[in-house]
Amino acid sequence: MSTTRPVLASLVGLWLMTGSIAAQDQEKEKINPMTTISLGTATPGGGFPLYGNAFAQAMNAADPTLVVTPRNTKGSNENIPLLEAGQLDLGLVAGEPAYEAFLGIGRAATHLKILTAMYSSPGMFVVRADSPYKTIRDLVGQPVAFGAKGSGLPILSRYILDGLGLRQDEDFRSIYLDRAGDGPAMVLDGRAAALWGAGIGWPGFAAVASSPAGARFIAPDAAEIARIRARHSFLKPLTVPAGSYPGQTAAINSVGSWSFVLARDTLPDDVAYRLARTLHGVEAALCKQLAQACETTAANTLAAAPRAELIHPGVLKYFREIGLTK
Repeated sequence: MSTTRPVLASLVGLWLMTGSIAAQDQEKEKINPMTTISLGTATPGGGFPLYGNAFAQAMNAADPTLVVTPRNTKGSNENIPLLEAGQLDLGLVAGEPAYEAFLGIGRAATHLKILTAMYSSPGMFVVRADSPYKTIRDLVGQPVAFGAKGSGLPILSRYILDGLGLRQDEDFRSIYLDRAGDGPAMVLDGRAAALWGAGIGWPGFAAVASSPAGARFIAPDAAEIARIRARHSFLKPLTVPAGSYPGQTAAINSVGSWSFVLARDTLPDDVAYRLARTLHGVEAALCKQLAQACETTAANTLAAAPRAELIHPGVLKYFREIGLTK
């Protein structure tokens, strides 16, 4: 009996089995394709890169089919046009630039969508503990580092100071940084009287507060908060809890807004849905990883969005499924 026929049969069987395995692999790939997501943050040394890295690590660990890749940018004011041009999938954007983009202030209204609220950003100044400055008015005429060029922090300060009848570039010797991380050193060595910043666990504040010189925080008082909100009602009363920074023994009341992770409007609904579902599942882990991220929740996203329709449709679909909205 010839051995050709059994060998041929074996080869055919092997070919069919290999083809079947390949088909199964292709089917798995269709079900769970690898999705690479670019995430614009800001200049090194600021809060956005810190948050962006923690966000990416938590998301990538929770969903092996996701590859979220943070990318340093000039901050909010660059992230918005990059998203609109489709050069980023996601971008971190401070509340004030987002507010202006959504409303079309000084530009055409954007079509970008909210993926999630990041954290609230109560604005305030930090000075050395041994400095003579105790109020915002004390800083008039002094050199003040208002944040990195292109970031949202200088925009927040402009709104707050405008509410007090002050002009940022006329009433202060304004300094705009190339790198957010340069600000603390300028305060500590005397090149700047104060550093402007916002939020809980912000790296610039932490650097000054943990230095041998120590820190004093300066925020609007109750009467000033009322004046600011009378002029700019979108700014909300916010509080930095006691102990948020070394040596900070009392809560600090101020005003500010919510920062967002924005998505390009062409991000597919199914991808936004997967991101929202994954993010909801890692809320507790992200909070443990980074204090600021404790506010990154589905509930806060719905509450912080100026209008529900500004949230990405894929995200809203997930929120409806979990009963967060109708």
